[in-house]
Amino acid sequence: MAPGYQRSSTLAALQELTDIATLLPHEIARQAGLSTSELHALRHLMRAPMGPVDLARALGVTSAASSGIVDRLVARGHVERRAHAADGRRTEVLITDSGRLEVLRRMAPMFAGLAALDNALDDREREVVERYLRGATAAMRSAM
Repeated sequence: MAPGYQRSSTLAALQELTDIATLLPHEIARQAGLSTSELHALRHLMRAPMGPVDLARALGVTSAASSGIVDRLVARGHVERRAHAADGRRTEVLITDSGRLEVLRRMAPMFAGLAALDNALDDREREVVERYLRGATAAMRSAM
């Protein structure tokens, strides 16, 4: 163990959170009948349409693998390919209402629970929680 590291209830809770966060995408994808990569693609596309190369980069896969992911999502009606608005020679991938609904309906209970938890904090508590979480994020980032 690292010098000064002592197991505590906060470290145990943080470990439980990181364990659940690791399992969550796999479980949500399983429930939706998607691969984890397909779920992650939908998550990225919810922010904004992306070109196939950008999507491949965001997913950490090859362009060929990304194309297969997009093909499967198109077949399910969750995304569509279209000509890029500014450059008709390029293609972009955008999420459809079906894809957005698939993600949101599976994630809504979690988002509602997190919002209720956050709303129950007063400003002082929120400041402490945020400082702890940002510090934990920085500590984890230092290992990357």
